[in-house]
Amino acid sequence: MYAIIRTFPPFLVDLIRQTGWLVILTIIFVPLERLFAIHPSKVWRSGIGADLGYFFLNTILASTLLGLPLGAVAFAAHYLVPYSIQSALNEASFWTRALAGLLAGEIGYYWGHRLMHTVPVLWRFHSIHHSPERLDFLVNSRAHPIDLVIGRLFAFAPLVILNLGTPAGSAGPLLPIVVGLGGTVWPFLIHANIRWRFGPLEWLIATPRFHHWHHAMDPANQNYASMLPVIDFIFGTLHMPQRLWPALYGIHEAMPISWAGQLIQPLSSETFPPASVSKNV
Repeated sequence: MYAIIRTFPPFLVDLIRQTGWLVILTIIFVPLERLFAIHPSKVWRSGIGADLGYFFLNTILASTLLGLPLGAVAFAAHYLVPYSIQSALNEASFWTRALAGLLAGEIGYYWGHRLMHTVPVLWRFHSIHHSPERLDFLVNSRAHPIDLVIGRLFAFAPLVILNLGTPAGSAGPLLPIVVGLGGTVWPFLIHANIRWRFGPLEWLIATPRFHHWHHAMDPANQNYASMLPVIDFIFGTLHMPQRLWPALYGIHEAMPISWAGQLIQPLSSETFPPASVSKNV
């Protein structure tokens, strides 16, 4: 079967792969969100069609749109970053490079994400991700392609600049599998409508409680990190009240319900949110 699928056009292969992932994610999260819901919600709730559209569209577009800017970053880094820095990192152990890559990517994403909330033109795109009034696992997919590319560019650019994208050495075949699954599934977990608590781990790795407070309507400007809450602690934006979950999610601006309307709105001068949006500082 796999040999047959490999003969299909790349677009169709991506579509089949994403459909498989959607089935797996649905099997995992739908029962959990029924059993451990933070807030009551329906499976077929308003906006699910748009989220499914983003789920498939962004997989197809993200890598294509990201290639050019990342190539420009790599070209500039080749001439601007001292060779001694990249050489020292290349000679480091696998785990040193992996940890350095994680921290560099997290810090890059943190500041990119924070800019999405404070720069009006970026918020116009990012507000789509914050528009749902209830969270579930599929809300992770709700992101304008331009917003998704900007976020990934900030996360990946430090890795390209420092040549940390492909850590040297090997830690066995298990590590790539664990990292791949974690990077795919974990963002859906932290958006999920699941009231699970993780004890002390909540201060070490992003959890639903950490990220749900990022989506709270008020207060805003908090919990920007992707995986490491310590980044928010360092920069003064960590917010995780004990025993509390947000009462209200979403944004104060109007947002089209339709997928097409959401894709078009940030590009229309007549429907741009004002510069002093509620999530801005």
